[in-house]
Amino acid sequence: MTRILLIDDEEQLATPLAIYFKRFDLQLESATRPTLGLKKLESGDFAAAILDVMLPEMDGFELCRTIRSGRYGRDIPIIMLTARGEVMDRVAGLELGADDYLPKPFEPRELVARLQTVLRRRRVPAEKSRLMFNGLQIDLDTHAVLRHGDAVALTCSEYALLVLLASTPGKVFSRDDILNNLRGHEADLFSR
Repeated sequence: MTRILLIDDEEQLATPLAIYFKRFDLQLESATRPTLGLKKLESGDFAAAILDVMLPEMDGFELCRTIRSGRYGRDIPIIMLTARGEVMDRVAGLELGADDYLPKPFEPRELVARLQTVLRRRRVPAEKSRLMFNGLQIDLDTHAVLRHGDAVALTCSEYALLVLLASTPGKVFSRDDILNNLRGHEADLFSR
């Protein structure tokens, strides 16, 4: 069963979601505080994390930044789940490295669908752990990118875009194709 971590201070949310997730072979574990969630991430093998933005101790944006720093699973898919659904909040979450953003109130089926999408995007065939393209070397296990031997620093979004393009050299993608591959079906980002 695929393990998912929910970090949300609404205690009444975890139990019904955990029951619902079981239908899809997903095991939902929860933490009501960021420090507890980070401890679980350190000790457990989670396939993805769902973060609320409005949390005690630190907000979800800071929590996302902390997870992406590398110590807690830099490449773990993250979905932001929050009542703060304004466009700028969504953009901030995505720019900090979240893979998707779902405003509350939400339908559990949509959350599962978005979760399955980010998990599917992260699956890479075992034989393809490194991509080579035009002087670039992309290590899919460590997310390291080298250009002619020099390390290249990329944001999570830039890295995902580079992997998408390098995985299918010569293929032309429309803007919508890129958004759907990187952000999920019908992403509603309004910037170019």
